[in-house]
Amino acid sequence: MPHITRTLLATRVRGLLLALALLGLSAAPALAAGAPANDTLASAKLVTLGFSESLDTTQATADADDAQLNADCGAPATDATVWYAIDGTGGGIKVDVSASNYSAGVIVAVGTPGSLTTLTCAPLSVAFRAEAGTRYYVLIFDDQGDGSGNGGALSIQFQQALVPDLDFSVNQYGSFDSRSGAATVRGSYTCSAGANFIIFVDGVQKVGRGAVTGFEVFEGVCDNTLHPWSVVLIPDFGKFAGGQLQVNAFGIAFGDDLNTEQEITQTVKLRAPKRK
Repeated sequence: MPHITRTLLATRVRGLLLALALLGLSAAPALAAGAPANDTLASAKLVTLGFSESLDTTQATADADDAQLNADCGAPATDATVWYAIDGTGGGIKVDVSASNYSAGVIVAVGTPGSLTTLTCAPLSVAFRAEAGTRYYVLIFDDQGDGSGNGGALSIQFQQALVPDLDFSVNQYGSFDSRSGAATVRGSYTCSAGANFIIFVDGVQKVGRGAVTGFEVFEGVCDNTLHPWSVVLIPDFGKFAGGQLQVNAFGIAFGDDLNTEQEITQTVKLRAPKRK
């Protein structure tokens, strides 16, 4: 039996340990990050206003639920999808994914799993009115607008979206110009500061078997105070005259995130203006 020195034994032991270590490394399975916990509709993460997070979606998948919602949205792709849910409280909600490092989009839906209806969708962010007691499902996806990859670093925020107040009225009486045949319709409005106000006014006055019609638009500022508005309806043909004018007024207050609409249909009595 050959003599084994202490140095040779130590060398052989080190070699054996190294071989075992290499064997263990080669036998160990590769660790995968795996799909996010909210990868499917069934595992949608329930959140509240003010929630935000960063999430790696590179391992997220897509399925039939995603495709069903996109049928009404028409995004070019719905890859790397993740799901959230939020309960409405009667105000506005904004979902913002614009800070993500990939081209992310948002679809909001209502209903029950398996029978969802798309409410709104857009790239980067969406805002919607959330009725109290209603649960909204939010699908975040990679629309492939950047042309490559599957998901990325998602940055998502659920914020309050301001809903502008709007209240406007149409006066009972208007006036007409017997020479030009134009009619003036007036009213008042108030809307939340920071919004923009526009009103579309249609007027129809029956004349025999026909009718005289006119249309005009008014734009105004919103500052939480009451303002007058008025439009002069130039007839498409013929002339407006004294008597009843059927008016349809459609007003919109445009906010940064959401709009508020109001419509009034009423009869306005046209009178000749008082002579000074």
